[in-house]
Amino acid sequence: MKRAAALILCILLLLPSLAACHGARKLAPFTMPASFDDRTRVEIVFWAKYDTNQAQSDIYRKAIEDFTALYPNISVTLRLYTDYGRIYQDVITNIPTGTTPNVCITYPDHIATYKTGENVVTPLTALLDDPKYGLGGSELRFDGPRRDELVPEFFAECELDGEYWALPFMRSTEACYVNKTYVEKLGFTLPEVLTWDFVWQVSEAAMAKDQDGNFLVNGQNAMIPFIYKSTDNMMISMLRQLDAGYSTSDGEILIFNDTTRSILKEIAAHCATRSFSTFKRSSYPGNWFNAGQCIFAVDSTAGAAWMGGSAPHMDISAENAVDFETVVMEIPQADPANQKMISQGPSVCVFNKSDPQEVLASWLFAQFLLTNGVQKAYAGTEGYVPVTLKAQNDPEYLDYLARSGEDNDTHYRVKIEAAQLLMAHTDDTFVTPVFNGSAALREASGQMIEDVVNSVYRKTPVDDSYIDALFEDIPNRYHLKMTSGEIPAGSIALIVVIVAIWALLGLWNLFLFIKKKKS
Repeated sequence: MKRAAALILCILLLLPSLAACHGARKLAPFTMPASFDDRTRVEIVFWAKYDTNQAQSDIYRKAIEDFTALYPNISVTLRLYTDYGRIYQDVITNIPTGTTPNVCITYPDHIATYKTGENVVTPLTALLDDPKYGLGGSELRFDGPRRDELVPEFFAECELDGEYWALPFMRSTEACYVNKTYVEKLGFTLPEVLTWDFVWQVSEAAMAKDQDGNFLVNGQNAMIPFIYKSTDNMMISMLRQLDAGYSTSDGEILIFNDTTRSILKEIAAHCATRSFSTFKRSSYPGNWFNAGQCIFAVDSTAGAAWMGGSAPHMDISAENAVDFETVVMEIPQADPANQKMISQGPSVCVFNKSDPQEVLASWLFAQFLLTNGVQKAYAGTEGYVPVTLKAQNDPEYLDYLARSGEDNDTHYRVKIEAAQLLMAHTDDTFVTPVFNGSAALREASGQMIEDVVNSVYRKTPVDDSYIDALFEDIPNRYHLKMTSGEIPAGSIALIVVIVAIWALLGLWNLFLFIKKKKS
């Protein structure tokens, strides 16, 4: 018993150390230096995401070159990723060892998790208005935007718990890329605003085949009329359009409701006819779309240069591309008079370090990414929109937009119309509540659709009992069951260990007392 008590006591003493392994090494809060020391060498690391588009990686390198020419004592090391999820996982992995990057392209959902570590991410609220080194500050060596020159809706996305934790870098939304030629061939006329009912109706009509088994609309033996790339966004957008619950800013999970149930049943019905599929099930919608095998392809405006039979970027061979008229429209809506579109796109956060000069250098570089040269160049690579009014109203950028369709590269019509779609509907965009765990909830929302689609393909009935089981499984799979009133599992384990130790110590003392009494 003595050995058991000692063993448990050792475990208890180790628990704080084990817990510390999952958090960052403690850092003091960042304090702005009185001035930037340009005589001391500073090295910073920048983790960025690009869309497998060489032009984007070239823009990052050009930005670093231009920045370090202004600040010769700062060196910037670039690490490129093709997936935001990988950046997120690598940051989480590096937090315990204090080896996070200095500047990182990321999302607010991810920052909500990063900042649970003490002083891991640098809060930017005080830095924004610093007279010397804040936005538009007097000591900046470049013409950066002032705070009032950031697009308000995009800037607001970077505020968490009353504090700004990032700067917006680039913004996009989702668009529905429509094969207008096939819609009209099926006898339909595109409405001014797409609705879910219209898209489902056309998609079902497109499944008609001739006696040889080829689809009438395209004469081919392959057709998936409606493909949605991000099922996360699909579920989130449908719930928002229907004013149904998703979550609260306090982290209360509301998604497991009757509206979600009806959405899943509707998706299952159209999946059963093979008129609907997803990226995870059927691969990239642009490939099907460009081959004339998809009529409604929902993808980010950031991927616009990959959409259409004459798109400058394609993953299919040119001989498999089909010539048709591509129209860029808002995603399907529940109420055309009250449109809702999700706002997405990367932000830039600055990680805290022990050297304030290193953090200040990182903050200067993060601001440099908002200069007109970087913003205009990056926005021109895809259907992105600059996050500053300064860049959006720049004569050179306005000229770029005005030359839509002039060529199938820089001025590719679909790409520019995708950017204009977001600029025209910035007021209609929304973001989901951000909290520690919101990234997991986002993944879970899309996984429900993926599970339903896969189940239909396996001929599993998607009925109320199926959805009841799904509503039980998904929270467990993504650890979503904890509410603000529950005790975390780690805390419960700690309490159990403490109780066990006291119980064993009590038994040991009782044993000694009885032994002494007998002697």
